[in-house]
Formats: sequence, structure tokens, C-alpha cells
Amino acid sequence: MSNRKDDGESESRRILDRIDKESATGGQGFVARRIDRTRNHLSGVDVDPEDRIELWGTRIGRGLGFVITIVLVLWLVVYVMGGG
Repeated sequence: MSNRKDDGESESRRILDRIDKESATGGQGFVARRIDRTRNHLSGVDVDPEDRIELWGTRIGRGLGFVITIVLVLWLVVYVMGGG
């Protein structure tokens, strides 16, 4: 029984620590965090900076994917509104 209580307490502490970490974002709002996350994703922060080919390939691929997604969303909006 004591083992279950210890597991529950450690799980609760883990959840509270995660909430504290997520809420301590320097006063940034949801939109600002999403913009920063998108900027970091598109610029390839998660890729090895020493491998320039992989870095630029990632940036180009992610950038093209982003542009294609925006174009498709705009096309869908125009189509649904009856213009296409």
C-alpha cells in the first residue's frame, strides 16, 4: 500500500513540476510561444549545426512544406467560399 502512495506522490510531483515549467515562460502568451516554436522548427534548431548540408536541407524542406501548406489552406478557403 505504501508503494502505491509513493508512486502517486512522485507522479503528482512530476505533474506539478511540468505545469510549473510550462507556466514559467517569461510571461509569453500562447501565440508568442507558438511563433517561437515555429521559428525554431523552420530554422532547424534541432539539427546538428556542424553538418551544413543537413541544416540547409532541413531549412529548405521545412520552408517549402510551410509554404505549400499555406497555399493549400488559402486555396481551400477560396474554394469553399465559392470562388474556385
